[in-house]
Amino acid sequence: MTAKIVFMGTAAFSVPALRMLAARTDVTVSLVISQPSRAAGRGKQPTPPPVAAAALELGLRLEQPESLKSDEVHALLAAEEADLFVVAAYGQILRQRTLDLPRRGCVNIHGSLLPRWRGAAPISWSIAAGDATTGVAIMQMERGLDTGPVFAQRPLMIGDTETAGELHDRLAALGADLLCDLLPGILDGSAAAAPQPARGATYARMLTRADRTIPFAQRASSVADWINGMTPWPGAAALVEGELVLLCRARPVDGTHALEAGQVVAADARSGLFLAAGDGTVLEVLELQRAGKRVMPAKVVLNGWCPATGTRFEPVA
Repeated sequence: MTAKIVFMGTAAFSVPALRMLAARTDVTVSLVISQPSRAAGRGKQPTPPPVAAAALELGLRLEQPESLKSDEVHALLAAEEADLFVVAAYGQILRQRTLDLPRRGCVNIHGSLLPRWRGAAPISWSIAAGDATTGVAIMQMERGLDTGPVFAQRPLMIGDTETAGELHDRLAALGADLLCDLLPGILDGSAAAAPQPARGATYARMLTRADRTIPFAQRASSVADWINGMTPWPGAAALVEGELVLLCRARPVDGTHALEAGQVVAADARSGLFLAAGDGTVLEVLELQRAGKRVMPAKVVLNGWCPATGTRFEPVA
């Protein structure tokens, strides 16, 4: 007899896990819950979120309630008589009466090594904080925010200039793989979840457009971490002679300067783009995006646009 699973997810991080579950023969994904379609694009047409689009492609039953709090939605979930709820980047808090519904409870795929970076945006903050390692955790859900006991975690090294978008994709795949390995034990009750350590917890708050502000006054290593962590969203933005430019990948390099933070140290198509950071350190911008253009290597951009030494990259609030 196959186990019955209700899958809850919204963002692209969830899609590899949903595809993995749909492909298994020992479980049935009886219902997918995703957040409603929202207006997107220039035409502002309702667009299904990534999990909803994947569910439709896979021919899975899909519901997109505004909230899980109503009695109607609770009755819908209760009627499934599911063995397990799998939750990944769903975007809403589950109330206790929802957590109590499935026979084996609710498990969550989280994009960090808990208890570090509990919360909404662990991938971006792990890079922005300069962490060398992150990973994924499979956690038994409880009322607290990512505080539940953990079945297993799998670490992953963060690349020197890896962006949040790139790390997101690697962690999404890793989370699906880890869940695949753990699923039989979770379903038969043999897998044990250990409480999280009491120390070492940090909070990964939700990103906002205010996080576009580049902290040029910090050392170059910290500035690079911030730029890479804010790529692709909300982006690390600067005004350069009145033009909005996104810095999309960066790294610290050897060198010193006597300029103000954010000024151009050197820029040419052969060598690249180098900016002043705090404490006399130097930042190399590896990729950037000018207004109305796509993301390109800095050396390519500098073939047609080359700000002079001393030009200021003004942080955008």
